[in-house]
Amino acid sequence: MLRRTALHILIFGAVWILSLVFAISACAEIGIDRDFSGRVNIESRWFPQAGAFSGQGSHAIGFFVEPKLYLADARGRSFTLSSFFRYDNADSRRTHVDLREAYFLLFGEIGDGEWELRVGIDQVFWGVTESQHLVDIINQIDLVEHPNGETKLGQPMVNITYSSDWGIVEFFVLPYHRARTFPGSSGRLRLPLVVEDEQVEYESEAHLDFAARYSQSFGVVDVGLSVFNGTSREPFLFPGMDSSGVPVLFQHYGQIRQFGLDAQLTVGSWLFKLEAIQRAGARNLLGMEEDYVASVFGGEYTFYSVFDSAVDLSLLGEWNYDGRERNATPSRSPNTLENDFFFATRLAFNDVQSTEIVASVLGDAGRSTRALFVELDRRISDQLSLNIEVIHLLSIDQADIHYDTRRDSFIDLRLIYNF
Repeated sequence: MLRRTALHILIFGAVWILSLVFAISACAEIGIDRDFSGRVNIESRWFPQAGAFSGQGSHAIGFFVEPKLYLADARGRSFTLSSFFRYDNADSRRTHVDLREAYFLLFGEIGDGEWELRVGIDQVFWGVTESQHLVDIINQIDLVEHPNGETKLGQPMVNITYSSDWGIVEFFVLPYHRARTFPGSSGRLRLPLVVEDEQVEYESEAHLDFAARYSQSFGVVDVGLSVFNGTSREPFLFPGMDSSGVPVLFQHYGQIRQFGLDAQLTVGSWLFKLEAIQRAGARNLLGMEEDYVASVFGGEYTFYSVFDSAVDLSLLGEWNYDGRERNATPSRSPNTLENDFFFATRLAFNDVQSTEIVASVLGDAGRSTRALFVELDRRISDQLSLNIEVIHLLSIDQADIHYDTRRDSFIDLRLIYNF
């Protein structure tokens, strides 16, 4: 299975490169501006402890390639194409291909404002907090990439944006739903039962979602109001048997409606951040529909030029709340963030190498679950950079659904080449 998937990626990559060569040649002939960039990431991930399940290794080696092509005509109309190729020697599901971006961009003026139209596949990021982005709901999470849920799959969409002095209004039509990616049986950071990825259930087969957002800055306050109506990006997981009679977890995606608020207040060296949602139609851990509210609130303070040096020190703290409490569904690892505190320290050295170190702790206020995160970013040259990340699960409460991942602390080393 792993070799077959890898072969598909190589074939897809070869076709993509050949198509790119022809496209660039054609653009040169008709006078279209073009830019080809991207990055190559070589990764080594080591798990100090043996896996909790058979078939899990202690070391994974892989790489990904993320090329990006940008084309624009004399009037500024453009087309952006960004694809993603990942190979992983330990987990066949982590070996995958995705089209992150493939959209046309048109723009113009109406009255005192400007409009933009994006049609195709794109990525949209909403939110201001650090520990999680509650309001961010347009794209599906590519969970096999990283347990923090920050990496996204490309989302087909039609996006219309209008901006003027009174704010920015965005409308989204999302005609296709993508299921979340999950680790396979040999992958680390998985649940006790493997999540089935071939048989996915939906409450509605329409798969036509709608979203809108209004954002504006009022002096020192930045505010965003959003609404989403359609198929949830978070699956309800329920037990069953696959075709071979092996116990697995199946994914069910229900219809939800979500109202979101994100805000940031800047007062001198202080940043105060808030994200809050009200969601209707979602299923809780028991499989029952439960309307609920959730929020993330916190602050960040930065000490600039510490001891008259070039170093900036930032201190962060946030509180995560979910109204479903212990019935909250486990959307991310290592816990459900229903009553959790997040504390972090960021050191920005502001040197030529853009060195930055971030250390953070995430802990459940009512359980013994604790996780430590340390990350180092440093540029080696203009095109080469280094990233080292350590995730150490200090403790996982026995009542936590992720208890069996207690052995999945890891050290991740990445060498990134930008071109």
